[in-house]
Amino acid sequence: MTIIQNTIKDKQTSTKPIWLMRQAGRYLPEFRDIRKSNPDFINLCLDYSLSSKITLQPLERFNLDAAIIFSDILMVPYGLRQKVEFKENFGPKLDELNLKEILRVDEIDFIKRLFPIYKSIKEVSNNKLTKGKDIIGFVGAPWTLLVYMINKKSPKDDLIKGFFKDDFLINRILNVLEKFLKIHIEHQINSGATIIQIFDSWAGLLKEKDLPNYVYIPTLNLVNFVKSLNIPVICFPKGIKDYKKFCEIVNPSAINIDYTVDPSLILKEIKIPVQGGLDPKILLTDKENIKKETLKYLNIFKDHPYIFNLGHGVMPQTNPDMVEYLIKTVKES
Repeated sequence: MTIIQNTIKDKQTSTKPIWLMRQAGRYLPEFRDIRKSNPDFINLCLDYSLSSKITLQPLERFNLDAAIIFSDILMVPYGLRQKVEFKENFGPKLDELNLKEILRVDEIDFIKRLFPIYKSIKEVSNNKLTKGKDIIGFVGAPWTLLVYMINKKSPKDDLIKGFFKDDFLINRILNVLEKFLKIHIEHQINSGATIIQIFDSWAGLLKEKDLPNYVYIPTLNLVNFVKSLNIPVICFPKGIKDYKKFCEIVNPSAINIDYTVDPSLILKEIKIPVQGGLDPKILLTDKENIKKETLKYLNIFKDHPYIFNLGHGVMPQTNPDMVEYLIKTVKES
């Protein structure tokens, strides 16, 4: 069993594994070289040869305990025939949501559109660099995907006016998303993913009263599905206020916390394995500060099953040497 599987399944606490969200990406010069000649992000995700190469880049550099597949949560709307593009200095831009078009998509068509992702996972799982390590597949949570599909761009701090006005549309899209997210999850697992992470990047936009309908129930359905396939599932409901309640209702195999949360409170309130928490901006400071903040998390969770990670993804301006120092600090502790 891998070190991460030991932490999640056997609740071992003696060693702390480490991987990082967005560990494959813009802070690495070797990634930027590939990106220069591949400006279309969606096409890059669908080039299995390049996406598997990008996935493995951080493992060539660093002593990490997992690879996370180079892809994007918005590949699911793409698979459902909603046009998605990524614009520089703007982020994702989606075309108008066409419910009739989406309802026409069948399982075969969806798998065909996303097949290069599964091929990339297979390539990564067969590579010697991942021997004895986990391969993390992932999806966006239904709520976060719904936000992008209706909002048509990153909501930043708020949703478009009238977001909730069409109950029928919202419920139909959530049903479609549940069906196709399960298909996407199962194909990632069949291709070699050993852990699934569910990213709910915009959970923090909701009021407490709306969490059951949009976060708890849809995510619980996915968590139960992943568990039925005997694979651990990690949830990251970024920005929610009550992680304790989320864990009690959704009960993932592990919970990823964000950097706004007090880790000491999490330790008191949460019994399941914990992942993450470190503010990615810490990596933009100096080694002394990185060591201090890293040891803070390791000390708080020293007697709790804990996977070291960040409270969000590695930032583009991060120096790879600082990532190396962070990993070394965790491994030597």
